[in-house]
This record gives sequence, C-alpha cells and structure tokens, in this order.
Amino acid sequence: MNVTDQTLQTIDRVLRKAASKFTNDAENMPLTDIYLQVKQESGEILVFDDDETELTRCVVEDWIGNADEDFYTAVQPVLREGIRRNREILDNLPVLKPYSFVLIDEDRETVAELHLVDDDLLLLDGNLMEGLNEDLESFLDNLMQK
Repeated sequence: MNVTDQTLQTIDRVLRKAASKFTNDAENMPLTDIYLQVKQESGEILVFDDDETELTRCVVEDWIGNADEDFYTAVQPVLREGIRRNREILDNLPVLKPYSFVLIDEDRETVAELHLVDDDLLLLDGNLMEGLNEDLESFLDNLMQK
C-alpha cells in the first residue's frame, strides 16, 4: 500500500481531533479504549470510545474504493505510524490507564491492537515474535525424539 503525505496528515488530524474530545478533568477520567474503524469502500476512518460514541471521522482519499483482500493488514502499519507520530498527545490522554488503540472492522470485530498505553507494561510488536510458534514446535519435536 502506497502511503502519501496526505494520508499521514489525514490520520494525524483524525487522531488529534479524537484526542481533543477527552476533557482534562482529573476527577472524571473515563475508562475506555479508542477504536478505529476503517471502511474500505468509502475510505472513512471513524473513531469510537467503549460506549460506541463516535468521537470523529474523516476520509482518506487514497483508500476510497480499495478492493485489496489484505486491506486491514495493510492499513495497520500506516495507522501505527500515525499513532507513533502523535504519541506525545495520545500517550497522555486524560483517560484511565491502561487503554488501547484498537482497529475494528465494519462489523465492529477486533482486527488488531495497534497501541497500548500503560505505565507498567510494554507491548512488543508482533514482528518481534514472528515465527516463535514454529521455533517452539520444532524445539518440542526435537526434544520428544530424544
């Protein structure tokens, strides 16, 4: 998937706009995750809280009418990059920790956890753990043969 500057700017804008919806009231901080729903046909990104309240939406021009079968897989690194670029704002939302940024599909099913914000935990990227299952299975098979 080609990522243009316009696409990244649009993602930055939608993330900052969603962040602005949380007021800085220390006594009434919500306990919520932030859900990003990407619509493949319209190119829309919608942002919701746990109560399915829409925080904001925008259209990514480059994604309109995208028919790729692996669309949700392809948008994950783009959304993660947008979150990384806005991490200073997004990691300090007036929301009770831990909270996550979650990619959901049009049926509101979780596709991927994009980012976890917590003072005590570190979420490792899936690429770091890639192939671990195969390595463990190979190790166990080898161990069982001895």
